[in-house]
Amino acid sequence: MAMMRLRREDPRVVGSFRLHRRLGAGGMGVVYLGSDRRGQRVALKVIRPDLAEDQEFRSRFAREVSAARRIRGGCTARLVAADLEADRPWFATQYVPGPSLHDKVAEEGPLRAADVAAVGAALSEGLVAVHEAGVVHRDLKPSNILLSPKGPRIIDFGIAWATGASTLTHVGTAVGSPGFLAPEQVRGAVVTPATDVFALGATLAYAAMGDSPFGHGSSEVMLYRVVHEEPHLHGVPDALAPLVAACLEKDPDERPSTLQLSMRLKEIAAREAQGLHDARPPVQRERVEIDRPTSHYTERHDRTERLERTERLERRTGGSTAPRPQSQSRTGGGSRPPQGRTTGRGTGRTNSRTSSRTNGRQNGTRPGGRTTATGRRPANPRLLRQRIVVFVVVTLIVALGIAAAQQL
Repeated sequence: MAMMRLRREDPRVVGSFRLHRRLGAGGMGVVYLGSDRRGQRVALKVIRPDLAEDQEFRSRFAREVSAARRIRGGCTARLVAADLEADRPWFATQYVPGPSLHDKVAEEGPLRAADVAAVGAALSEGLVAVHEAGVVHRDLKPSNILLSPKGPRIIDFGIAWATGASTLTHVGTAVGSPGFLAPEQVRGAVVTPATDVFALGATLAYAAMGDSPFGHGSSEVMLYRVVHEEPHLHGVPDALAPLVAACLEKDPDERPSTLQLSMRLKEIAAREAQGLHDARPPVQRERVEIDRPTSHYTERHDRTERLERTERLERRTGGSTAPRPQSQSRTGGGSRPPQGRTTGRGTGRTNSRTSSRTNGRQNGTRPGGRTTATGRRPANPRLLRQRIVVFVVVTLIVALGIAAAQQL
């Protein structure tokens, strides 16, 4: 919230509060940043002199302050103190740090659907507490909603009156902000909690679009559109558009209650937030699938490597090889017999080697290798002979060394 230095005509002390800065000015008076003796900061509003002389305004203001004291809810700025008998009546509420919803959207653009729904759910819950206290805000708009670190807060109950009160007018002008006033306020009819629901719908539309659903223009033009024309919601996300349109119904009885709004907006906020969380770039998934090798390729590569090792071993040992059996043709014919004649002992040796190579391939061992009864391959004979020779030589050397030592 923007702060300005105090002007020459501004008071320095009001009640027990010392004033430090100007927070803003409106139709009812000026809002100051103040603090008490303990250092607690407050937003203190001093009523305009002309309104202070209006006895009807003073009586209604007294009833409103009495009703505001009963409001209990985390979504509103708590009323701290008030003086209704002062020359210029004033009241102080808890100071809420943070920008207004109006300034947030004006500086950074429309909010995401999940954020709009989350803000709307909190505001609806706050309005439930306000209405349970018998109070209607009557001027809910983006500039009266502060986005604090602990969540949105509703401020400025300056023109809020008890439920069932008629609209306060001066020379036929409705008190409130054109574009966010409900049709019944413009007509001067009785205000109800549904009046705040209409203003909340217009506020959520502004947060989603960055503009009022009734456009721009003079006060008279805006009030006419509110009563006679339908709102423009083309920029509102599809998830929120039906609910916002229901809030902006001309007939108050057709609008949802604040409790229904709170529950529905919480569901939308959770669904939209989950959709943003689950979003994942497809490129990463494709990269994982490409880098993952298939088992078919691995098995084929291992089988080819085993066959190559077998052929190299047979060429090194000088053994003869038999032709590999060919697979059957697609027409169902048998395999072609090997060409060339082999007789007698050579045929048996060739068939033995072929069956040994085939069985070894099926059992997962290297072709040509021998296995024991336990399924393990025996030790290499050449390596075994080398170990025996080394053992004998070492034994002889040790024996000769012992004999030489005894002779000495």
